[in-house]
Amino acid sequence: MQLPETSTPDRPHRFCLVLIKPSHYDDDGYVIQWLRSPIPSNSLAAVFGIAADCASRDVLGPDVAIEIQAFDETNTRIRPARVARAIETAGAGMVMLVGVQSNQFPRALDIARPLRERGIAVAIGGFHVSGVTSMLGGEDTDLDRARNMGITLFAGEAEGRLDAVLRDAYAGTLAPIYDHMRDLPSIAGAPIPILSAERVRRTAGGATTFDAGRGCPYQCSFCTIINVQGRISRRRSPDDVEKIVRANYAQGLHSFFITDDNFARNKDWEPILDRLIHLREVEKLRIGFIIQVDTLCHKLPNFVEKCARAGVRRVFIGLENISPENLAGAKKRQNKITEYRKMLLAWKAVRVITYAGYILGFPNDTPESIRRDIDTIKRELPVDLLEFFYLTPLPGSEDHQKLVRAGTPLDPDLNKYDLNHVCTAHPKMSEADWNAVYLDAWRHYYTTEHITTIMKRVAASGGNASNALFLITWFKGSIDFEKIHPLEAGFLRRKFRRDRRPGFALEPAVTFYPRYWAHTASKLVKLGLLYLRLRRIYLGIKHDPNKGAYSDRATSDWDDADGEAALFGTAAARDFVDAQHRLAAAREKGVAVTRETEAATPPHGA
Repeated sequence: MQLPETSTPDRPHRFCLVLIKPSHYDDDGYVIQWLRSPIPSNSLAAVFGIAADCASRDVLGPDVAIEIQAFDETNTRIRPARVARAIETAGAGMVMLVGVQSNQFPRALDIARPLRERGIAVAIGGFHVSGVTSMLGGEDTDLDRARNMGITLFAGEAEGRLDAVLRDAYAGTLAPIYDHMRDLPSIAGAPIPILSAERVRRTAGGATTFDAGRGCPYQCSFCTIINVQGRISRRRSPDDVEKIVRANYAQGLHSFFITDDNFARNKDWEPILDRLIHLREVEKLRIGFIIQVDTLCHKLPNFVEKCARAGVRRVFIGLENISPENLAGAKKRQNKITEYRKMLLAWKAVRVITYAGYILGFPNDTPESIRRDIDTIKRELPVDLLEFFYLTPLPGSEDHQKLVRAGTPLDPDLNKYDLNHVCTAHPKMSEADWNAVYLDAWRHYYTTEHITTIMKRVAASGGNASNALFLITWFKGSIDFEKIHPLEAGFLRRKFRRDRRPGFALEPAVTFYPRYWAHTASKLVKLGLLYLRLRRIYLGIKHDPNKGAYSDRATSDWDDADGEAALFGTAAARDFVDAQHRLAAAREKGVAVTRETEAATPPHGA
């Protein structure tokens, strides 16, 4: 971690702006950090781009040099004392903890505490501050801790608003809170999100990020996006997106994660994809993308096909559950189990690897029903990688708001609100049962037999089975050996003895380092052996002359009329299918079916 200490004769004054995306703690109290972390933070890139624009416009005056450094704690050790010294040497500056999610808020406060003790100005923004401000009017114990420390809170988005914060910080008049939740900005023509190649290359795969749009039209009760970014699509223009791609390509970055929560609902998806297709097919830029979509994306004409042509190689899908009853209870009625297979087969037809998020712990879930549903997915849905999460009342969601207002006991430790810990009671499962079924879900899905099936399906479609092998090894190794969710896992875990959460004992060096080195070596050996074992399976599939002819229940031709389909075998599923048939018949007769009418259709014969 290095910070600049420079000024020029024409700019004798300096303002040192340090942007930090904090990580969070593991169950042993150590910061989750890697030699190479998963994906860079788009919030960090966005704020860096906005700050760089402020610097170029001399918002602090022509004689003040604004020096900006951005650090992602998931791949960089943060030393508050060094940060404080750099700002003190500059004579002015501040620290912004950006994109702070609820699970990262305790760590953000721990970074801020020694800075505030030295009089350094600190601001915290991100989903926790914005979500709590939006849904609870800012009433939150942890926000109170921040206020008591003299930390400035920033709710909302920084486009067009950062100038005022920087001027106030330079003048020493920072406000306690900057609340822009009722005035979300347009992002068309806004400064582009960008990070230096040096920062990006600290991630596995060297992928960078940008948001083509913000906001989501749906109403999922467990989601924070709609209450932080709104339900109206705000988007960058195709020109903006091209500018982002070219700027990153110029510094040698070719892989991009488009962080829109649902790119399929970006109203400009087609002109954006057309622009990316031109860059790939006409200008021959070697670019690739990861996107996030909903389960109805395939119904948009040409969407899947154009994504593939634009260079989309992996897609995250909010499958969430296969029970219509659970989906309706979470207000996720846009997920129609009758469309799941069609959607997944559409992606497989264009050789795109699919990830699907799956939530465990809906009110009707039991260990038996969860295991049965996972068996159904393995047998009947051609999804590649499945990611499991606890149903978590995230601050900023409707679920959290309802529980708080009802006085329902919630875990007070925000560090656990990472979708990988139990945070409240379940009506049918004890905490021990819920934890056990979570681990069992991973083990039950990623069996050697099913991993073989996944790679056979990928190979049969002409997809990149070697990439599937790598990703499966990553996912299985993260859970089995690192004990960390794959989306938080990177390459080569780093731990620093003194970077332990307050309340945990500082371990003696004579025991900490030998144990850390031994654990690291053991995990690398186990991961290597897992990869070699799975690679033998992959090579057998690769060299099979008949691999293209492989087919199974999930990839064969059948629909919701199939009486043997377990996907439609429950009473709730059959009622849902019948309701969808009635709606389809009404449409054929020319009867208007509104979104409200469809949403009101009973999910389980109620």
